[in-house]
Amino acid sequence: MWSIAFSAANILALVMWAALILLPRWPALMAAALYLGVGLLCGAYSIGLIGILTGTIDQVGGTGASMDFGSIEGVRAIFASDGGVTIGWIHYLAFDLFVGIWIARDADAKGFSRIVQAPILLATFMAGPLGLFIWLLLRERRAREGGRWQ
Repeated sequence: MWSIAFSAANILALVMWAALILLPRWPALMAAALYLGVGLLCGAYSIGLIGILTGTIDQVGGTGASMDFGSIEGVRAIFASDGGVTIGWIHYLAFDLFVGIWIARDADAKGFSRIVQAPILLATFMAGPLGLFIWLLLRERRAREGGRWQ
């Protein structure tokens, strides 16, 4: 079950990222990326997390173990199960896609060309906080210069 959820989440995120980077940013496409992409990922995450927390889907760290986010050992135990890895991965996919949508909208509004946006969005897809950091640096620089990049 977890391998199917993991694969489905990856495919959904990949399709949404490809559309965000390669296709024109029609309002319907942006809505689909947000509500179908991020929304479905958030829904899958929520169902999986509730299932893990209640023990109805998966036992994390063995029977009777509680989830411990306060230590590296506790977090390692959460990710030691297929359910924990899948839910954690879907968490990353949902937030990175949300951030990518925000970057794309913000970059469009600020007049950044799609050629400049593409590597930033790719960096966000591959390593979320790195892409966001690059975008924040470029965005701040543009704001200080008051100019436009084409």
